[in-house]
Amino acid sequence: MATRSELQLVRSLRDKKHREELGLFAVEGEKIVAELLAAGHPFEKIYATPAWAGERTHEVTEAEMARASHFPAPSAVLAVGRIRREALSPGELDRGLTLALDGVQDPGNVGTILRVADWFGLARVLLSPGCADLHSQKVIQASMGSFARVRAVAAGLGAALAGLRVPVIGCELGGRDVHAHPSLSDAVIVIGGEGRGISEEVRRLLAYSVTIPGRGGAESLNAAVAAGIACDNLCRRP
Repeated sequence: MATRSELQLVRSLRDKKHREELGLFAVEGEKIVAELLAAGHPFEKIYATPAWAGERTHEVTEAEMARASHFPAPSAVLAVGRIRREALSPGELDRGLTLALDGVQDPGNVGTILRVADWFGLARVLLSPGCADLHSQKVIQASMGSFARVRAVAAGLGAALAGLRVPVIGCELGGRDVHAHPSLSDAVIVIGGEGRGISEEVRRLLAYSVTIPGRGGAESLNAAVAAGIACDNLCRRP
């Protein structure tokens, strides 16, 4: 059994304000919780109905799960984890490849970009303050488990990208053809927000930009799709 106050606390983690105040986040669903456990993510507590309960879980009734659930139709398992406040170490961005997200607000895009970074083996992902909350349910779900494997750091990009030895490369219209660009082992690749693109503060720090040439009539590409194409062309092959 779980207490009413405990269930209310878990339910409150739907809101970013409560996640930040409590330093906790929740993720719900059999598939995503299993993926995060397989990736070795440490959870504070895992609530599960009898259908999913096991050695590491705290068993609750279906009615209790419904009170804690973040979804209209509750799943069989909901896990609570502690938010880890990652910080950059001195000189870290001068080593390896980094994806820097400049105001990417759609949680599905942020989660998918974590998955892209995981697929291509990037060293890290930076998220500007204007990005979707890393610990939101939608971001974690869209990452398909990559949330547990990718180093993701929230940082002001203006300060973080200033004075780097490696090139800071923007992904936007009007740049060099990304398909003709040599692959890189050390660089920062900036993906702008869905509406306004790369901010002026960050654009001033770019060494140059790369463009994904289009042949049709679409105005632009989805941020996560652009990140995937950029990484496929810019990440050095083994």
